Amino acid sequence: MITAAQALAALPSGLRGPLLQEYRNIVQNFLEHRWRPSELSGGLFSEIVYTILDGYAKKAYASSPNKPSNFVDACKKLESKTGVPRSFQILIPRFLPALYEIRNNRSVGHVGGDVDPNHMDSVAVLSMCNWIMGELVRVFHNLPITDAQRVVDLLAEVKIPVLWSDGVIKRVLDPKLKLPEQLLLFIATSVPDVTIQELLDWTEYKNKSRFLSILRGLHKKRFVEFSEAQGKAKILPPGTKSLEGLIKKKKLTAII
Repeated sequence: MITAAQALAALPSGLRGPLLQEYRNIVQNFLEHRWRPSELSGGLFSEIVYTILDGYAKKAYASSPNKPSNFVDACKKLESKTGVPRSFQILIPRFLPALYEIRNNRSVGHVGGDVDPNHMDSVAVLSMCNWIMGELVRVFHNLPITDAQRVVDLLAEVKIPVLWSDGVIKRVLDPKLKLPEQLLLFIATSVPDVTIQELLDWTEYKNKSRFLSILRGLHKKRFVEFSEAQGKAKILPPGTKSLEGLIKKKKLTAII
């Protein structure tokens, strides 16, 4: 199994770096309910992916992302390329114009009874970008889909300045935060879930029975989905909402 650090290593740094940055922006903005930035990043993401597919077909990558003058026509031309995986020829080139369309034409002048599409569109952007990232990893590393998704999950881990990590250990840098608050931070930034043992190690909490009681309380509030049988926890939408308020209230984004 390859690591997140090895994912997409076949790409030049001028494409790999922007791709990962824009993807992480989308995930981070979605977690923080910042729908409009998520859509904008979807547009930039689509331009970067187009440059990668074009370079793969030509067997020569551009040193940095480029924006075709007519994005839809440029994507259609990718369908005529031969000697490439079908997802690079058909599926992704048809996804990209949709991502671009959301970026350009959905956040304008909504009035009357129209439903604000920002949240709905951001869900679509995140889902399409997740699939595209998984397919890029799968093709470049010849991995089964399930293994490719695990790598993408590692790439998608959300960063909050109050947390420090060396890739194995995580620490909350504000010792004044209470255990339930620390647990929400750890669980929300662990994709797709986190083990109870990891949470115990990261918090260094010694009273396991009390620790489990607090997790059950978070589960009862529907902040997290906690399975004692599996020994795992994952964040739920109410927990994301609560964490968003905590970050703003205590200004956790200012901690480095």
